[in-house]
Amino acid sequence: MMRLRMRWICTMHSMAVKEHNTIIESREETGMEEKIYKTMNGAGAMNIVLGVVALAVGVATGVLLIISGSKLLSGKSKILF
Repeated sequence: MMRLRMRWICTMHSMAVKEHNTIIESREETGMEEKIYKTMNGAGAMNIVLGVVALAVGVATGVLLIISGSKLLSGKSKILF
């Protein structure tokens, strides 16, 4: 009877230790998940900013090319050979 109680106490203690370790591991994983979330958030924001900048640069370049092309076409009648 005494051995059975001791075995039960040891089993309960080992279960409590395992549960405690599981709680600690889940807290560590949560910290890592928060870091991943923040990193993904920053990367997403940076992608949006770079996309807007690339779009603005592309539009500005296109406008400048159209203007310079129209100047070249309007000035071709002034060329003498």
